[in-house]
Amino acid sequence: MHRLVVLYPHPADPDHFRDYYVTNHLPLVANWPGPLAWRYSFDVAAPEGEAPYFAVFEADFADAAAMAAAQTSPHGERLSADVANYATGGVVIIHYPVRDGTG
Repeated sequence: MHRLVVLYPHPADPDHFRDYYVTNHLPLVANWPGPLAWRYSFDVAAPEGEAPYFAVFEADFADAAAMAAAQTSPHGERLSADVANYATGGVVIIHYPVRDGTG
């Protein structure tokens, strides 16, 4: 499995971010061919002090090739272009193969 993580620093307008993300962006994600599962949260916390991120998104793919195909698809490009409509604090995107921790 391969995981995509999008970390969102604090936006200029948190209310706009939440509203736009839930009302407009997540419906696009729901129709994105490729992810096996996805999740998000606005409740990002740090052990001490304020968390450096406002929100987080994760998506799981079968492998890195499946993630790349999903990102470069017309739907994936539309998702990427939509980020500018709400993420005024920018984004940090990472991805990695998920390893089983049982052995």
